[in-house]
Amino acid sequence: MKRQNWYGTEFPAIVSPITQAPSLADYLKANRADVDLRLVRSGALLFRGFEVPTVEDFDKAVLAYGAENFPYKDSLSNAVRVNLTERVFTANEAPPDVSIYLHHEMAQTPLYPSKLFLYCNIAAERGGATPLCRSDILLEKMEEARPDLVIAFAERGVKYRTIMPGDDDPNSGMGRSWRSTLTVNTREEAEARLSKLDYRWAWGEDETLSATTPRLEAVRALDDGRRVFFNQLIAAFRGWKDARNDPSKSITFGDGGPISADDMRPAIALSDELSFDLEWKAGDVALVDNFLVMHGRRPFEGTRKVLASLVA
Repeated sequence: MKRQNWYGTEFPAIVSPITQAPSLADYLKANRADVDLRLVRSGALLFRGFEVPTVEDFDKAVLAYGAENFPYKDSLSNAVRVNLTERVFTANEAPPDVSIYLHHEMAQTPLYPSKLFLYCNIAAERGGATPLCRSDILLEKMEEARPDLVIAFAERGVKYRTIMPGDDDPNSGMGRSWRSTLTVNTREEAEARLSKLDYRWAWGEDETLSATTPRLEAVRALDDGRRVFFNQLIAAFRGWKDARNDPSKSITFGDGGPISADDMRPAIALSDELSFDLEWKAGDVALVDNFLVMHGRRPFEGTRKVLASLVA
């Protein structure tokens, strides 16, 4: 596995046991401070060679890490996922031929986790890698290529529009229903939740709900001074397409101005160049800094079971 190197730090950094296949839960509990320090430097850690044979073992490892859980059921993500434990859920229920393009987890909403754990229970027969991209490096390259565009994203922000079905649509990478997304049962409850979040909305045919976010960040400054391209623009522009959604209508600048294909072209091209494909082995666990690193999913063949858990 040929990894990248940014400013003297490998990306992703690999953490392997010295002894034969110890428990990942025990390792994370004993080494939390060192793990966090390495994560800040690299942005993504791959734990390989630890004993994580089952979903329950993964759950124990996340619990042992000791951070606050970010429950998927309470999120505003538009992806259909299935909870297996209180902390662990399927990464995405979209069909295997569907690409999940690079994004920061839930950056298209006002509510997002700081980190995410990913666990490979079953590796795909072919394909199924998780692309990872350092957003600080991406922003640096974008500033070199199109400084005017970076200024526009930073100053104007971004808005997202999604059209949600009344019931979950497992054939779409963004098919989560508005009932599930908003944790409500009725239209009145949905409108009350959207109003509280400062969204705009409109009801459509067949119980669909179109929701537009308030102005959100497109460029974020981290606590250590690094700046990142923190958003869902690439995923929305490239992949928010199904029976309800048109990518060309899914994103605008925060002031309502259009974001064109020319605006997105540098970010997409550079992110493709900078991506590292994490090729999974059964038992692998990755810890990703959601503010620093984007992730996605390549299409695959066969059975692939990659699970996720979010940290507040």
